[in-house]
Amino acid sequence: MKTGEIIKDLRVKKGLTQEELADKTELSVRTIQRIENGEVDPRSFTLQMIAKALDVDFSIFNGPEFDNSVETQKEDEKISLVILHLSGLFLLILPTLFYWKRNSKSILNMKEHFYDIIQFQLSMWLLCIIPGTFILYKAHQPYLLLVGFLFSTFSTISNTIKVLNDKPYKYLMTLRLLDKKGKIKFDFK
Repeated sequence: MKTGEIIKDLRVKKGLTQEELADKTELSVRTIQRIENGEVDPRSFTLQMIAKALDVDFSIFNGPEFDNSVETQKEDEKISLVILHLSGLFLLILPTLFYWKRNSKSILNMKEHFYDIIQFQLSMWLLCIIPGTFILYKAHQPYLLLVGFLFSTFSTISNTIKVLNDKPYKYLMTLRLLDKKGKIKFDFK
């Protein structure tokens, strides 16, 4: 039995409509329809949300047909995290924000990576770009800007490589300006 058929069977047994399942999982009705019709293969995070909404164990989806798709999903998630880290390469906050907003529900721990990247970008703006621009304007010395761009480029690329190789990453010289809920805090540890 395929994934969509399993989900449809469980949903019908629970007496839920596609709309009710969509509300419980925060997915669109169209996504539920596409999964049940076999048009798409849901990611592991989506399957976890569906399993929780249907009140079943996630392992029900771990049949033989899932062996290859789970590995593919892990690779897709890794690639998404690599793209997220690379989106911070030029310290432009908007590409990182847009990419996260578009993919935040599909990758399980993307929020943690997103906050680390955004805090690093904000820190580089506060520590290098804004003061460096002022120094360039007043003293005609571009050194702080150059050092800031070189450091941020090296840091972003090295952390992206670490994520690609499943190793822990750390952005140095980062001010912790946001808490885990995205609220601004003034705690400089």
